[in-house]
Amino acid sequence: MAEIILTGDALEQLRHLPPESVHTCVTSPPYYNLRDYGAAGQIGNEASVEEYLQSLVSVFREVRRVLRADGTLWVNMGDSYATRSGSQPPTNTRNSCGHTAKHTPRGYKYKDLIGVPWQLAFALRADGWYLRQDIIWNKSNCMPESVRDRCTKSHEYIFLLSRSERYYFDAAAISEPVTSTKGNARTFRGGGAYTGGRAHDNSAQVERESHGNRENQTGRRNKRDVWTVSTNGFRGAHFAVFPEKLIEPCILAGSPLGGTVLDPFAGSGTTGVVAKRLRRDFIGCEINPDYAQMAADRIAAATP
Repeated sequence: MAEIILTGDALEQLRHLPPESVHTCVTSPPYYNLRDYGAAGQIGNEASVEEYLQSLVSVFREVRRVLRADGTLWVNMGDSYATRSGSQPPTNTRNSCGHTAKHTPRGYKYKDLIGVPWQLAFALRADGWYLRQDIIWNKSNCMPESVRDRCTKSHEYIFLLSRSERYYFDAAAISEPVTSTKGNARTFRGGGAYTGGRAHDNSAQVERESHGNRENQTGRRNKRDVWTVSTNGFRGAHFAVFPEKLIEPCILAGSPLGGTVLDPFAGSGTTGVVAKRLRRDFIGCEINPDYAQMAADRIAAATP
């Protein structure tokens, strides 16, 4: 399998890639105003939420260019709160070791939940992406918070977006074991995606009647949209990394065996590690040279 790490600004590096050369993009961009990654021009330190969102929209517009027509984008994003000194993450986020913001975001009150994930999702939709699903990452080992006027935040989002109305999505590759034994009749509708490499025609919303529970007949069911995955660290980095078990279903559903996976914010290279293990090619961009080398070393050491 081929693994490529491009060192430099994501937007600039993506411009060197040919159009329609990537099957799926799986990434976790820098969160807004929470961490200094030690690189000039880094995304996340913009003066306002609006500027931050525009920076990401520009990067993902270039991602859309390099995606195949049937390609997908999976974006993990956590939220933050407006504090008197700026915006601050809940203590259980992957970026909790980052710095508290140096300024207060314009237009937000003290204690406001900024709502960055959904603002990003809507901005990408407005820019031409199909917003297909919000997936909840339920962090089973979240750290407690010292707050007493709200619940401890223990989830983040993964948004599934597509370049086209019809796209590749291998539902069988990420199906779950059935735990229920109910046998009710069900009506199944054709999806607009590719499942197992086969196109489904949803132009007429063709209905297929199943007598008895089809999920129980196969022993599997369609994967649900709440994914319980614990956070984990990497000893070579001073921050928590994108969990492999969170990345795996995105790659399995979004690309065929031998397909190409992209991560424009590669960080320590976890997406590349999982892509190699699942026998996919990988292209990553990383602005920090130290992290880029870390990513290259980790991917080289990984085994398919």
